[in-house]
Amino acid sequence: MNLTTENVLLIGSILLIISILAGKTSYRFGVPTILFFLAVGILAGSEGIGRIYFNDPKTAQFIGIMSLNFILFSGGLGTNWQIVKPFVKEGLFLSTFGVLITALSIGVFLFLVTELRIIESLLLGSIVSSTDAAAVFSVLRSKKLALKHNLRTILELESGSNDPMAYFLTITFLTLITNPEVSLASMVPIFFQHMIIGVILGFAIGKLGTFVLNNIKLDYEGLYPVLTIAIMYFSFSITDFLGGNGFLAVYLGAVYIGNQDIIHKRTIIKTFDGFAWLMQIVLFLTLGLLVYPSDLLEITGIGLLVSIFTILLARPISVFCCLLYSKTKLKGKLFISWVGLRGAVPIVFATYPLLAGIERSQTMFNIVFFVSVSSVIVQGTFLLQVARWLGIVLPEDSKPKTPVEELLEDGAKSEYLEIFIRSNYKAVNKRIVDLNFPLKAIIAMIRRDKQYITPNGSTEIKKGDVLMILSEDKETVKKIDECLR
Repeated sequence: MNLTTENVLLIGSILLIISILAGKTSYRFGVPTILFFLAVGILAGSEGIGRIYFNDPKTAQFIGIMSLNFILFSGGLGTNWQIVKPFVKEGLFLSTFGVLITALSIGVFLFLVTELRIIESLLLGSIVSSTDAAAVFSVLRSKKLALKHNLRTILELESGSNDPMAYFLTITFLTLITNPEVSLASMVPIFFQHMIIGVILGFAIGKLGTFVLNNIKLDYEGLYPVLTIAIMYFSFSITDFLGGNGFLAVYLGAVYIGNQDIIHKRTIIKTFDGFAWLMQIVLFLTLGLLVYPSDLLEITGIGLLVSIFTILLARPISVFCCLLYSKTKLKGKLFISWVGLRGAVPIVFATYPLLAGIERSQTMFNIVFFVSVSSVIVQGTFLLQVARWLGIVLPEDSKPKTPVEELLEDGAKSEYLEIFIRSNYKAVNKRIVDLNFPLKAIIAMIRRDKQYITPNGSTEIKKGDVLMILSEDKETVKKIDECLR
């Protein structure tokens, strides 16, 4: 079946429904949800029962980039800087040097066991060098793991920030193959250009985006997530246009915005959480449609070798080298080594050689697909068992909540108070978002002139208002008093 304008929505909606229903039951069998999305795409493909013909790497790459923006931005919004800050060094080393070490070790291994040239081997190693944010976020959050020593924080920080390095290495070695006159040394300044511009524009657009969200007055609450989506794609595209790393800018911009008081923050985070799941499904469905299972049989042998080497040697070597002077304990390093899940990102990056038309690009794509799928199957499926075996799982009742979980939690607070706003209070004529209100408290209702108002971040406090406040504890009550008086 060929995809046409008339049937693409029907087929797409059916595949989405099947994927969601399949994913709902996946963890009963201990299998990561994203594998079911991929399986649905393969079954619907030209060699599956759906017989949908899809052989368009350019469209798949476009969908991949669109989807990765949402996944990275959603992950960035849920990154609490105060929690992440002590582990920035570990995350930075893993997302840069760790990716480089993994790429080089896999590249050398491929050169020794295959007929690929060294430059082709290094390209393939670069493509599969990063852990996949979608896979790691999905597996960790779906299994609701409570881990000791803030290991979950390190893993999510690494997976959310290591795509830029893998992307740069992929583009570098692809450039060296397609343009033999270009030297490796000439790519070093470009690397710093990509990273520096990405960091600067990421934080700059994050700060600008926060200002715009808090100061623009839109008539409908639903427009604020739409505006945030526009900021996200602007961040990626303008950074890429100016020669920076768009993925890095998107992630850092989201981290900045997520750690500020912004209007309708709950709505924005809920929207992006839903879109991130949608994009994961669409991405894996698309990649499933793109692959031909019969082609995978030809590379099963080398695919298994690369998978085993990546899981048991390349990943542990990079982790132990990067965390050599870290305070992370041995069991923690072993667990981080295990959670080196490859997923959709390497498969998306594998479309670049296909579009460049280089020799053996289809073989490379098939190997990357095999390695990514086998990584999610093996590492994702047994992640919980490995964590328990290493003794790093916290009791369920001591599980630390992520910032997203805290924000979206609807549980009742323990302290209730009403505060009458007098004319000399500093909160008068100020918006709630500008008050630096404690995160452990909410203004549930405002009584004004015999009317009850449900407030949001843009609501202005007026003289004579009575604020009905719910607080988690008495210590927070003191902070509330400081904000208002």
